[in-house]
Amino acid sequence: MILLRCMVCLFIFIGVLAGTSAVVLGLVLLLRFPLLLIVLVLACWVFTHVLQHLFT
Repeated sequence: MILLRCMVCLFIFIGVLAGTSAVVLGLVLLLRFPLLLIVLVLACWVFTHVLQHLFT
């Protein structure tokens, strides 16, 4: 049971580490290439407008 708990904790740690590194890499890419930031903001804006029109 202790081995299973250690394995679960190890997989949780690896998952959190991978998620954090993906977020940091995404932020670095957005700051490195400003056009990606503009595209992301426009995509979020279009997505919110589509959702507003679907639920009205």
